[in-house]
Amino acid sequence: MHRHALTDEQWELISPLIPRSTATTGRPAKDPRLMLDGILWILATGAPWRDLPARFGSCKTVHRYFTHWQADGVFLRVLNALQIKLDEKGLIDWGLWCVDGASVRASRAAGGADKKVSNDIPMNPKTTHWAEVAADSARSSIWSLTAVELPLRLKSLRGKSTNRPVPSR
Repeated sequence: MHRHALTDEQWELISPLIPRSTATTGRPAKDPRLMLDGILWILATGAPWRDLPARFGSCKTVHRYFTHWQADGVFLRVLNALQIKLDEKGLIDWGLWCVDGASVRASRAAGGADKKVSNDIPMNPKTTHWAEVAADSARSSIWSLTAVELPLRLKSLRGKSTNRPVPSR
């Protein structure tokens, strides 16, 4: 058993959710378990597709399976099924939320700008209403941005001639 490969128990749990090829012509379909193991290897290691080990087959084939399954929502169905199973066992705390730290804003100086900032540029911009709503309620931040913040910006456009209709509240 390889390091990032699915165990037999894990495969049995999700195998009904993985689509099987029903084509009767052309090349025979690859083993979906092997393709999923290749996809998981890439996701776990962060390696480029071209560095996929030969035991998984062609990196182009594994990538094709990945893109098709991603577009068909296979991974979303697997995730939902696993969440339901874990929730039934009481292993998921839905009150716990984590913030992804992968996107961290760099300082102005990191981008090559001058370290000194003029007084007219606020150092800590005010949190927008849509960000507060997104962090505090079940509504999506896109809905709040469209419903609350956008009309405030469009008020300045009402005096100008535009071909676009201006939404009203």
